[in-house]
Amino acid sequence: MRTYHCLSLFIWTYMFHTVDAIPLQEKANSDLPSKRVVDPTKDDGKLLHRTKRGWMWNQFFLLEEYTGTDTQYVGKLHTDQDKGDGNLKYILTGDGAGSLFVIDENTGDIHAAKKLDREEKSLYILRAKAIDRKTGRQVEPESEFIIKIHDINDNEPKFTKDLYTASVPEMSGVGTSVIQVTATDADDANYGNSAKVVYSILQGQPYFSVDPESGIIKTALPDMSRENREQYQVVIQAKDMGGQMGGLSGTTTVNITLTDVNNNPPRFPQSTYQFNSPESVPLGTHLGRIKANDPDVGENAEMEYSIAEGDGADMFDVITDKDTQEGIITVKQNLDFENKMLYTLRVDASNTHPDPRFLHLGPFKDTAVVKISVEDIDEPPVFSQLFYLIEVDEDVKEGSIIGQVTAYDPDAMNNLIKYSIDRHTDMDRIFSIHSENGSIFTLKPLDRESTPWHNITVTATEINNSKQSSHIPVFIRILDINDHAPEFAMYYETFVCENAKPGQLIQTVSVMDKDDPPRGHKFFFEPVPEFPLNPNFTIVDNKDNTAGIMTRKDGYSRNKMSTYLLPILIFDNDYPIQSSTGTLTIRVCACDNQGNMQSCNAEALVLAAGLSTGALIAILLCVIILLVLVVLFAALKRQRKKEPLIISKDDVRDNIVTYNDEGGGEEDTQAFDIGTLRNPEAREDSKLRRDVMPETIFQIRRTVPLWENIDVQDFIHRRLKENDSDPSAPPYDSLATYAYEGNDSIADSLSSLESLTADCNQDYDYLSDWGPRFKKLADMYGGDDSDRD
Repeated sequence: MRTYHCLSLFIWTYMFHTVDAIPLQEKANSDLPSKRVVDPTKDDGKLLHRTKRGWMWNQFFLLEEYTGTDTQYVGKLHTDQDKGDGNLKYILTGDGAGSLFVIDENTGDIHAAKKLDREEKSLYILRAKAIDRKTGRQVEPESEFIIKIHDINDNEPKFTKDLYTASVPEMSGVGTSVIQVTATDADDANYGNSAKVVYSILQGQPYFSVDPESGIIKTALPDMSRENREQYQVVIQAKDMGGQMGGLSGTTTVNITLTDVNNNPPRFPQSTYQFNSPESVPLGTHLGRIKANDPDVGENAEMEYSIAEGDGADMFDVITDKDTQEGIITVKQNLDFENKMLYTLRVDASNTHPDPRFLHLGPFKDTAVVKISVEDIDEPPVFSQLFYLIEVDEDVKEGSIIGQVTAYDPDAMNNLIKYSIDRHTDMDRIFSIHSENGSIFTLKPLDRESTPWHNITVTATEINNSKQSSHIPVFIRILDINDHAPEFAMYYETFVCENAKPGQLIQTVSVMDKDDPPRGHKFFFEPVPEFPLNPNFTIVDNKDNTAGIMTRKDGYSRNKMSTYLLPILIFDNDYPIQSSTGTLTIRVCACDNQGNMQSCNAEALVLAAGLSTGALIAILLCVIILLVLVVLFAALKRQRKKEPLIISKDDVRDNIVTYNDEGGGEEDTQAFDIGTLRNPEAREDSKLRRDVMPETIFQIRRTVPLWENIDVQDFIHRRLKENDSDPSAPPYDSLATYAYEGNDSIADSLSSLESLTADCNQDYDYLSDWGPRFKKLADMYGGDDSDRD
């Protein structure tokens, strides 16, 4: 049908051009004679002649998409100068000349060499001229003409998008605009109906419709619900030729989404919820979550929860989780199983953004019942106060009760409680507490001046369950008692000038008191009762807790009295009154006329004799240097080392000390002078041996003086007995020879090895008790075996 239609249109158009072109050419040929037109000008005053054109035409017409076997004839150029003798040549220039359009240079016939497409180019502008073949000159001026391409319906409508996306609120009324689609046709809209487009819906009925002319898609059903169906796919067709049969068409797809509106109230899935909570849960604890369902989405599904007035409204609270849209039940006040075991709450869930258009559907909220059971647990004791403050006087006696704390068991069992003090808070154990009634009493004296506050911690513990305990701070404030006497605030160095006059102020004294009376300090100054009237100085109370010391006589003498002692009685006004005596030392000094001190006491007297302070220091240094030299010299002499008597390696510890002198016995008074034995001044008393170094230095035992004993034999026996019984004797045998020989001496031998006590064992076991320093002596003399060895 399409081919037939185009062919009939082509034949009709060709016939029209053939009929129309011949009169036009004949008219052009009839106008070949030239006419001269005189046009006066002001340029050169000459007459200008305009030659009448020998050919004229407006435009040619061609059909696009020509499918014939021969080339399509366009038209014919001809000039009245052409005599038919072949002297003229036709030339064609411009758009497509030589490629799309060719001309017969002899006859002027123009043909289309190729198939043309109006949508590519709808008209072509060409220029034609006729020239003389011999001379090459134009016989006619160049002329311009147009070739227009007539349209045929060869393009289908095309939509601006292959896929459209749109949305419309749910529950919208019929005829609500959704989106507009647009299709364009490349054919000529000014020629026929090739570009006239009509829209229709192929898919999406009966929910949507489309306007045939504008392409606007509209809703076709009322109250479409997003909860029932959210997505729709609509197919729209655009057809040219006004939608008539034989027209070309194109389609597009439109995805339409129903957007949500708040047309659904929240609804609880169950009417009752049950939760349990221990009675000791902290405030703010989450007990559970509840949630109401809302088919809407986004902000239309947002809701908030609240507790209606009634049972438990003041004990619990509900908060909304914005992320999950859940209601969270929390504890608002402390729970007590003994007080109440079950709470019943009414919780409302309502939309936060209701839509007024749908309020007629009913209230946009729902209510559920929440039951909360309180569970009993073993709770620790509870004190009657959050903290305790106790005030006590610092002079309270030891063992006195200063306060009491009380606690109780909140459980129904009402267990017994014992009290104790955390000793980490009372390291000095100043306080104690009665374990049964919580009475706090003192163990030691209190002193506000050293520690004005004591902060201790008292613990209350259930007797049946020691794990259940509570702690409470107890602040003990020590109240001041006037138990300290006032005293001088500092040490005063007071002096009086020799040339002082009566009534002069030489010192102002102030005092301090460790006590802290509530009304402040008030001190009084008086002379001591023993010396009520001092002839030298007067004490003046300034009434401001200070006192002034005034002179009472004219002039003072250092030679007569260099120092005065002034006792001052100081007492306060608190109860009981405390007093003390402070003694002020007043030196007599030499002063200049302005009262400035120059010198005082003994130093001044020495200076008066003409010896300066520097000279005294130099003399003292010289004396000290001489004493140091004497001490060093004596120390050096004492530390001089002496050679031992025995240097041999074979020291058997049996040394014989001899004077290398023999006499004739007791009767021989000329051979040996025994005066030394009778003279205690001439012997060295208790000297240690010089030949060996004992391991332990024993304490030297002083012997009984024997210088009054004139019997030499008795003297020697006593010395022998002393050596035998002396525990500090050296741990080796030593033969002491006293260079005395006589007839029939009862002292058979002076050696301790042959002494009368040699056969008896001396007890040296105590050496093992003296420590590691005497271990060697204990090994040598500590038993019988060592003695025998």
